[in-house]
Amino acid sequence: MAASIESLLAEISGVDDPIEELQILKTALLSIPLSALRDSLSGQRFNVIFSLLNSNEREQVELCVEILERILLALSPVSLAQNYTVELQGGLTHPNDTVKILALTQIGRIVEHPDAATEILDNHDILGSVISCIGEEKMAVAKQAIKSLSKLSHSKPGLDKLFKSDLLEVVKHVMATSDIVRYRIYELVVEISSVSPISLGYCANSRFIPQLIEELTGEDVLIRATAIEMVTTLAQSQHGRQYLTQQGIMDKISNMIRGAETDPLSSLYLPGLVKFFGNLAIMESPQQVCETYPAFQNKVFEMALDRDPAMIGVALDTLGLLGSTVEGKQVLQKAGETFKAVLTRMSQLASAGATELRVRSLDAISQLLTLQSEEQTDDLLALTESWFHLLSNQPMDMIRNISTQPFPELHCGALRIFTAIATQLWGQKLMISTPSFMEFILDRTMGQTKDAKDAKFELVGSLVSSSTAVEILGSQYHIRLKTFLREGPYYVSAVPSVSTDGAD
Repeated sequence: MAASIESLLAEISGVDDPIEELQILKTALLSIPLSALRDSLSGQRFNVIFSLLNSNEREQVELCVEILERILLALSPVSLAQNYTVELQGGLTHPNDTVKILALTQIGRIVEHPDAATEILDNHDILGSVISCIGEEKMAVAKQAIKSLSKLSHSKPGLDKLFKSDLLEVVKHVMATSDIVRYRIYELVVEISSVSPISLGYCANSRFIPQLIEELTGEDVLIRATAIEMVTTLAQSQHGRQYLTQQGIMDKISNMIRGAETDPLSSLYLPGLVKFFGNLAIMESPQQVCETYPAFQNKVFEMALDRDPAMIGVALDTLGLLGSTVEGKQVLQKAGETFKAVLTRMSQLASAGATELRVRSLDAISQLLTLQSEEQTDDLLALTESWFHLLSNQPMDMIRNISTQPFPELHCGALRIFTAIATQLWGQKLMISTPSFMEFILDRTMGQTKDAKDAKFELVGSLVSSSTAVEILGSQYHIRLKTFLREGPYYVSAVPSVSTDGAD
């Protein structure tokens, strides 16, 4: 195979219009497993393919990129660094974006390999060009540049090169290009900061993180909204949260929520503030966050009762997030009549209105009602049962009616609520006492999409796995449910065909 690739390369170098030969080479390379290709390519040079990138023929360039993607992937990062650094550097300034992305991807592979990274870290021009790619118009190029540069954070030499050399000025120069590019740099910085406390220290000391935090309270509300997203990402790591707490950012965001009431443009950034605390509550402690920052919980309830769909949607998602944990359920229950009013509103939203809000409401309700088997204490079972009955005078019929409407996403959302209560004793008692409900569960003709079949299968699986199912549902239904489970989600019963003798 090595000989045939070598002969194909020779043919390509000897023709003026190499499209056909490039197609043959591409086919040959794709037909060989990467492990075998690595052996076949040993010792060969592919300068001819790189040289053919210097063309105005789009088809030729794209074929060369596809060929090089396959070839370079088969080579080790060390081999790439030793043999193709110059070619990759040239690719960074190529007019075709796919060539830039190819070069950036391979540089990323080199940078994350400890034995190969030095070749790039010692090459100021390559790193400068990679940084400049963050300012490219094409988002895919900028994203790949960010991805490759973020890998520098995995080593101290990489961090020193980026933040303690004159490359820092290159970063700042690119950052000044526009608001859009500035936020791409913030994206890179947040990604690097998230790796470790040490990498966060580099980003903070170089003033990038403090500058991002200042943008939280800037005059431009759109920039403020983007800054909140970045800070929320930074808070995903424990060391990131610790840093934000030390800098007083939690209090600042809580005060922004309070101040939003008098800001006519707050709808542009308020959802981001609520998402920040919602994520914080799940990663830390719902009770601690809601008690320390009461403005957050109050605003979530207020948004759920709002008329603005954007506000309602974020509130629903946040309530579902909080209610997915036992501690979160208990926090919501403590809100008393306020939360009851919110739950009633969620029921109304699930029953009528825009489909997207109906789906988000159904998903939030299913999260609120879900209890894992080890969480099913008498108190918590009583809590979820009381919430279920707040949805409607006839909650089983209400949810079943939603599931029969001709919208697959509503059907699946309703089934997820039934799945949530299927492992709980009171839920099983409601199912067996609701006329024709068990037949509804076992009916395979309802919901013909793959998602609907999967949702029904999950519901049946939850019932079968419950230790109380046989006792509550009875052995006959339990056997039929086990049969349903054994047949799988996509089973179709055979329908006998009837032929009529003499029919035309």
